[in-house]
Amino acid sequence: MAPPDTRTQILDAAEHLFAERGYRGTSVRAITDLAGVNLAAVGYHFGSKAELMSAVARRVVEPINAAQCAGLDRLLAGTTDPGAAELVEAFAAPLFDGMSVGDEGGARRSRLIVMILSDPAEEVRGWAGAGQDTVRERYLAAFARALPGLSPEELWFRIRGVLAVTAVDRVEVHQRPTPDCPSPEVGEAARHWAVTFLAAAMSAPPTGP
Repeated sequence: MAPPDTRTQILDAAEHLFAERGYRGTSVRAITDLAGVNLAAVGYHFGSKAELMSAVARRVVEPINAAQCAGLDRLLAGTTDPGAAELVEAFAAPLFDGMSVGDEGGARRSRLIVMILSDPAEEVRGWAGAGQDTVRERYLAAFARALPGLSPEELWFRIRGVLAVTAVDRVEVHQRPTPDCPSPEVGEAARHWAVTFLAAAMSAPPTGP
């Protein structure tokens, strides 16, 4: 197998360090040292540390978004108004698939998504593009049909909660010592538990004023 190219080496190192240290806690020099490339390579391939952060986030999130859209397409091919539980399954399942147990890449992706959700650096917020907007708008519209009593603001809060709960669960699983890591069967059960819990949370009555 051919070694990764320079751009991929930088992305791999940046993903690892951003996930572990956050955006501000990671220097360009630390990234290039881990990648084994010269300092100028980040500027050549990405332009800036902020653009590198965007590239790392897109590499992790875009395949998940594509799977979420495909899941929604499958639901809508069968019915124009899928229920909340079906929508939660379509939205959350790719998060479990992309952050699977026993996969070091899955562990990094879990930590990176939690970092994206929680890091206060403005540069971490600037990576999203049209693809993320499309996923958000499509699921907002589908959930709004399934849960017409919720305001758009509360609905989006709950959808973000699905993402946060799933990512934090995956981080907790990956942080366990290896002998304590759940089997694939338990991991699949946890996926069903999460969908059941999150579907109930999504379907709860609107919050009063």
